[in-house]
Amino acid sequence: MEIEVIDGEFSVCKVDGSYPVDARRPFTFLSLTDQESSLVCPTERVPENTLKREDGWSLLRVVGPLDFSLIGILARIAAVLAEAGISIFAISTFDTDYLMVKQDTLQTAEKALRAHGYALRSRKGKE
Repeated sequence: MEIEVIDGEFSVCKVDGSYPVDARRPFTFLSLTDQESSLVCPTERVPENTLKREDGWSLLRVVGPLDFSLIGILARIAAVLAEAGISIFAISTFDTDYLMVKQDTLQTAEKALRAHGYALRSRKGKE
């Protein structure tokens, strides 16, 4: 299985649900629930009226598309990273899964994933 390391710094934010977020931009993930509005995006595109934010994340993409019948892909990757002492923030889309790790743990994450047979490659995050 191959994992792409997306270039750039990303942020996880709690946003005001009424604020217009341009979700058409690459690597922008917006989730709205009955309790909150969350946004993941490149740090340079964090909206000004963000309520809370956590900067300093790196973004990893499981190369897909992944079939819905596949079981445990995200769980196995998360287990490898947990074993290495690395916290994650997970995002799933229709085609694949994304994992975020803090930038200061990225090298350790890459080493752990490679040791468990994952191939890693880089990809530019700005488009």
